[in-house]
Amino acid sequence: MAAKSLEFKNQDDSRPIKLFFQDEARFGRIDNISSCWVPPGCRAVVGKQIIREYTYLYGAFCPETGESFSLILPYANGQCMDMFLTEFSKYFSSYRVVMGLDNAAWHGKTTGGIDNIVPLFQPAHAPELNPAENMWHFIRESGDFKNRTFHSMEEVESHLCDTVQRLLADKEKVKSITAYPWIRKAVKDIMIAV
Repeated sequence: MAAKSLEFKNQDDSRPIKLFFQDEARFGRIDNISSCWVPPGCRAVVGKQIIREYTYLYGAFCPETGESFSLILPYANGQCMDMFLTEFSKYFSSYRVVMGLDNAAWHGKTTGGIDNIVPLFQPAHAPELNPAENMWHFIRESGDFKNRTFHSMEEVESHLCDTVQRLLADKEKVKSITAYPWIRKAVKDIMIAV
């Protein structure tokens, strides 16, 4: 982490350094059928459809402060990733950001033109190192996506917006989901080194 802080283009920049983790998740209209509770003697009735329409939720989360940023974009590709990073950079312009991300093909060199973001690529095939993955699990579990039929992509996106806004407003919840012990140690180490 301390070595990553030396990669910022302007070493005289005095903005504080924050650690964020980024990832994207697919949400769509294929029903997610799962077990549920029903009163004794009753049977659960849920819809079942296989419609392959999707949207992608891009998000970045700071385990130290619980700050976050997300966008719903139509694809998982380099152009959408560039758009996400550009908007993220503007929103967090008062910080320099070390951003942990996986090695998805569209991540490539996407932060090249953004001066306040330095990428920290995680090892291949190691999603457990990225706490953003846990955010997707939490959104799916607590966001009423199971046993629910969406009749349009607009309905998916509207429900996703409501769910994400509720979650991201709770910084303590974001911290509790993303602040792995090794991340807390890395943040502490970088503050000592800088």
